[in-house]
Amino acid sequence: MSFTAALPALLLGSLALVMFGLGLSLSVGDFVRLRQHPRAVLLALGMQMLLLPAVAWGLIVGLGVAPVYAVGLMLLAASPGGVSANLFSHLFGGNVAMNISLTAINTVLSIVSLPLITNWAIATFAQTGQVVPLQFGKVFEVVGVILVPVLIGMAVSSRRPAFAARMERPMKAFSALVLAAFAVIAIAKEWTALTQSFSSLGPVVLAFNLLSLLSGYYLSRWAGLDKPMATAVSFEIGIHNSTLAIFVALSVLQNFQLALPAAIYSVSMYLTATLFGVLVLRRRQMQAAAA
Repeated sequence: MSFTAALPALLLGSLALVMFGLGLSLSVGDFVRLRQHPRAVLLALGMQMLLLPAVAWGLIVGLGVAPVYAVGLMLLAASPGGVSANLFSHLFGGNVAMNISLTAINTVLSIVSLPLITNWAIATFAQTGQVVPLQFGKVFEVVGVILVPVLIGMAVSSRRPAFAARMERPMKAFSALVLAAFAVIAIAKEWTALTQSFSSLGPVVLAFNLLSLLSGYYLSRWAGLDKPMATAVSFEIGIHNSTLAIFVALSVLQNFQLALPAAIYSVSMYLTATLFGVLVLRRRQMQAAAA
């Protein structure tokens, strides 16, 4: 088997290992305590389901985005948080238990919300008559790739706490390497799409990404959430599952142009999320030092 053919399995295994590492840093109590923060859950879900599609619509109308790209941007906005949101939250001090919970909830809700929002966008902007069906398969993907490795990591942590403590820094370093690898692979894979369409789509995609991250953090802080919780919410709604959006565009709607916003996003989000995470972490450290 060639390296190219083995790459998807290698990445999937690396991702599962990273999620296992996240599980080592969590306990059942972390998830139980989430019951004390219903406002955070409702706020994050409200922003995912209502605010982000509204932001995408505003950018489409305000910047005069072409109909086919408008549908692609709405499809991206309707996609739930991706696995990378959990990794960024872990690296930059977010509440990882909140991220994992929100990713699972958002993915289940997206079975209905993604087709509804995307079909509305098709009828409003493109009027091609195409329809996106319900995406039940993604629930099983979340269970297999995210929840199962996390649960195994939590079980190991409860039985071997000393091992879990020793592995915290190595797993963070490994998570950073996996994110870097994902970024490099995304750039290589989408290079042609990037060079051909960045001038027309790049600004609107970057604006959507930044508005998602900033609104997630500052609206959460305005609502009274602490910084780790606000960081978790920000990454959850600011880092979308672009792979799902590309899959729907190419395999379901069979339109390459619809996938371009998500393709550009799949590369740019690594840069914007890293810069945002460094900014939030540095500000938190400065405030801690001043106190």
